[in-house]
Amino acid sequence: MAGYFELVDAADGGYRVRMLDGAGDLMAISVTFPTKRAAVAGVAMAREIAGTGLIRDRSRDGAGTVIRERVRPVVSAKEEAAPRIKRVSGTTRAAAG
Repeated sequence: MAGYFELVDAADGGYRVRMLDGAGDLMAISVTFPTKRAAVAGVAMAREIAGTGLIRDRSRDGAGTVIRERVRPVVSAKEEAAPRIKRVSGTTRAAAG
């Protein structure tokens, strides 16, 4: 299952957006937005960045390099324990025509 976004009240007023993975584990939390409308616009921006943005490594040993290789998503313990649907390989479809 895909993850989702939650709008929550910010302690200092306004709203924050939490991004959770499919298992409900927290992945990120946003800055404070003054209105719900602004928070929803922030979600739209996060979706755009997530789909197209580069990964810039600003860690101590990263030296600002851009990570370009494909990275497999990390599987949470909840997802690992969930039963998996077995896919049948080798099936073909008849060509229409």
